[in-house]
Amino acid sequence: MNKDFLCLSDWSFDALEKIFALTKDLKSRQKAGLKHHLLSGKTLGMLFEKSSTRTRVSFEAGMFQLGGHALFLAGGSTQMGRGEPIKDTARCMARYVDGVMIRTYSQQAVEEFAQYSSVPVINGLTDLYHPCQVMTDLFTVSEHKQNYRELCYCWIGDGNNMANSWINAAAVFGFELRVATPEGYAPDAGICKRAADAGARIFYTNDPREAARNADVLNTDVWASMGQEAEQQERAKAFADFQINMQLVALADPDCVVMHCLPAHRDEEITDEVIESRHAIIYDEAENRLHVQKAIMATLMG
Repeated sequence: MNKDFLCLSDWSFDALEKIFALTKDLKSRQKAGLKHHLLSGKTLGMLFEKSSTRTRVSFEAGMFQLGGHALFLAGGSTQMGRGEPIKDTARCMARYVDGVMIRTYSQQAVEEFAQYSSVPVINGLTDLYHPCQVMTDLFTVSEHKQNYRELCYCWIGDGNNMANSWINAAAVFGFELRVATPEGYAPDAGICKRAADAGARIFYTNDPREAARNADVLNTDVWASMGQEAEQQERAKAFADFQINMQLVALADPDCVVMHCLPAHRDEEITDEVIESRHAIIYDEAENRLHVQKAIMATLMG
């Protein structure tokens, strides 16, 4: 088993399936009001250089439910924010806590932190990957659909960290993936190549309608992620045809499900009508961040 959870492609299908099995068990225990203190007396350090709602609350509540404790450390409140080398912070924090979750910009920084940390490190989000979210999305689909690996998944929008993580997931889990992005906004080329070399079944297009046709799962994200606010107007023009609306949903399978990792800009990348429709499983998806991340923490820190 890997020490860290930094990227889906670092893990095998069998290992990730075990995390799903543990997720299901922990969720059922929580719903039944049964204690499941698998991390009793343990502490998770949470380093945030990017703002958050769901990531902070789900990890912090998850550690409490597992019998442990979480420490919230905002980026400007640590010595890393004043220029302390990552390796120094990592070595010291590992002597205080039993695991570290990092939500930041640079994937390289997370990997360097993990290199020098003697305790597990979890990638809570970087500009390159968002592995906890895609694990959550797949688990949520598995609750609503049978044989989740045999479905056709569709990513519509920016070739961002979510798109990159879906590409990694397609390579590990083996499902069909269609990625629709505007010209100039494609996912990371190196990630695409590694997935292709691994035999992933991925179709890339600049036409969202082509991607959505008969798909089982439609997924999107905001057009301008954190740190890209200055590009908002430019991106709004480039992505104008990439909105998930009821017309696009009508091209997909009649029983398709629609996801969004939130926060959503309603009536931009996805319409209010779709979010409130029978197809949306967005709030199940949001809830499952708690359960999936508990399983990841218990797997790494238990």
